Amino acid sequence: MTKAWPVTLREDSTRGSVVLRPLRRRDGNDWMRLRAENHAWLEPWEATSPGGQSASATFGEYVRLLGQQARSGSTLPFAVELDGALVGQLTVSSITYGSLCSGSIGYWVSRDVAGRGVIPTAVAMATDYCFAVLGLHRVEINIRPENARSLRVVEKLGFRDEGLRRRYLHIQGEWRDHRTFALTTEDVPGGLLARWQQRRDAG
Repeated sequence: MTKAWPVTLREDSTRGSVVLRPLRRRDGNDWMRLRAENHAWLEPWEATSPGGQSASATFGEYVRLLGQQARSGSTLPFAVELDGALVGQLTVSSITYGSLCSGSIGYWVSRDVAGRGVIPTAVAMATDYCFAVLGLHRVEINIRPENARSLRVVEKLGFRDEGLRRRYLHIQGEWRDHRTFALTTEDVPGGLLARWQQRRDAG
């Protein structure tokens, strides 16, 4: 049986080397710097607590919690690297098996590298891993209708629009609508990364 976690995924191309690897405590300084530099860029899409308060945690505690969830099989918390530098994060969460066999992908990336294909490549690698290694049948991504850049990611990758979820997540003090996009294994029999590479290189 293949060990699902920890794992490192890599895609090398003429556009650079994109790596997904476990988020580590020693990423703390770089992670917090990126979050601070990109606060205005990321804040409109960040989930918040309906009560207006959330428990504060150190970065080390945050990584430890994600590690526990990863070992339990419910989450895959990846750091996203481009050419060896931390540029964002991708998390596969809500992993379930049984009759559903599904997971949900969320991500953020530094504005400095947005539009360079980093997140589409990362999502494609994570999706293939979920299908081929974890044995999931379906992967979904939930996006606010106003988030044009994330909508472009799922468009590039060919995720299917499954419709609107009303007041799905609490963001910036209100319950916000999201669109749900998904793929199943039948949609990408040859793998999502291979399909994305073909589309990217053709473009």
